[in-house]
Amino acid sequence: MAENQQFHFAIEFAAVPFVVLAVHGSGCILHRAAGIEAVDSTMHTLTEDDVRQRLDPERLIAALEVAFRDRYPSTEIPLRMHINLGVGMFLIMPCYDRSGSALGMKLVTVQENPAAPQDRIQATYMLFDPKTASPKLIIPANYLTDVRTAGTSALATKFLASQDAKTLGIFGTGRQARAHLQVLPLVRDFQRALVCGRTPVESEAFAREVSSKIPVTPADASSVGAESDVICTCTTSQGPLFDGKIIRPGTHFNLVGAFQPHTREVDSITVKRSRLYVDTYEACLAEAGDLLIPMKEGVIAREDVTADLHELVARKKAGRNAADQITLFKSVGCALEDLVAAELLL
Repeated sequence: MAENQQFHFAIEFAAVPFVVLAVHGSGCILHRAAGIEAVDSTMHTLTEDDVRQRLDPERLIAALEVAFRDRYPSTEIPLRMHINLGVGMFLIMPCYDRSGSALGMKLVTVQENPAAPQDRIQATYMLFDPKTASPKLIIPANYLTDVRTAGTSALATKFLASQDAKTLGIFGTGRQARAHLQVLPLVRDFQRALVCGRTPVESEAFAREVSSKIPVTPADASSVGAESDVICTCTTSQGPLFDGKIIRPGTHFNLVGAFQPHTREVDSITVKRSRLYVDTYEACLAEAGDLLIPMKEGVIAREDVTADLHELVARKKAGRNAADQITLFKSVGCALEDLVAAELLL
């Protein structure tokens, strides 16, 4: 952002009404309405490399578990705002933890046709003092977004996947695929990973280039769907990636790629065969085409969604209850995950 550029917008929380933010290239100034004087503050900043070095995935998984178990009921998480940019989407994701006195917000652009695949999602995170709304931290949040998404998938996998899962299947060859390949082995003792990109060439290049603790093999969609114990879909696909009839009993899914009502990564057969879980009810029932499309078709109903992540981690509702059960965790991204990750960087 150029030094003389700025943008303004307003958000509203129960305890921090009408926060208006002006972000400048050289710093940040926050203003609060209702006659309250402006507060000028110098932000603490980190680089993307700083975030990579400081944000430990194993520690993050543990923090996410505590947050969804204990903090989620007292956290205010408005539905994220979507602004159509013509060439993509601009997303605003605020979060306020009333009991933990934490306030933060992520700004995200999702480009439809980026110059490079790794540029599709660009994010910035801001952490505030909830009493004054003055900024405490601002960071580039690309890696934070990648690893917190994978960390949430890992948390769901910890509670839902078979204990003896040996094969990890990943659809996609972008940043999220890399993050899931890095993080998922922290919760299960995988012996190999199968990866399917848009083309065999992409799959082979990814398998050669990626650094992993387990062997990574390029595979076609049918092989990943039929041979994997845990499957992570990390794609930009707008339609199903494979035929749900080929899935073997006991498979667990983490679906993270699609976040709009008209897009999905698995077919209705897969959803019908699965015991269903979500990160949050409100967001998934507003945005998750993987669930909304089968609901519209009459294949499943709202009552078929077993639990959200809070209910699962707090053990208010049951997880996997049979070895041959297929489980499916649908995530569209929750702002609490970003807040927790940012707090670990202080």
